[in-house]
Amino acid sequence: MRKICFYCGKKPLAGKVMTRKGQYKAKGGTGSKISRRNNRLILPNLQHLRAVVNGRSMRVYACTRCIKAGKVTKA
Repeated sequence: MRKICFYCGKKPLAGKVMTRKGQYKAKGGTGSKISRRNNRLILPNLQHLRAVVNGRSMRVYACTRCIKAGKVTKA
């Protein structure tokens, strides 16, 4: 089963992490430079729970925003 919210379709997002070197100008340096960029995944806060879907009890992934909004009826 894929890690996607059953209700809103929220899924992992690709992003980057930038590592910086050097002293900032505000602290008297020549400015910070980006030394490397690494790929990363930004994961949504998904919970694996038992919910009622079409009158049946199913185990689904739901994001916490959908749970708080009341879109999920727990079994």
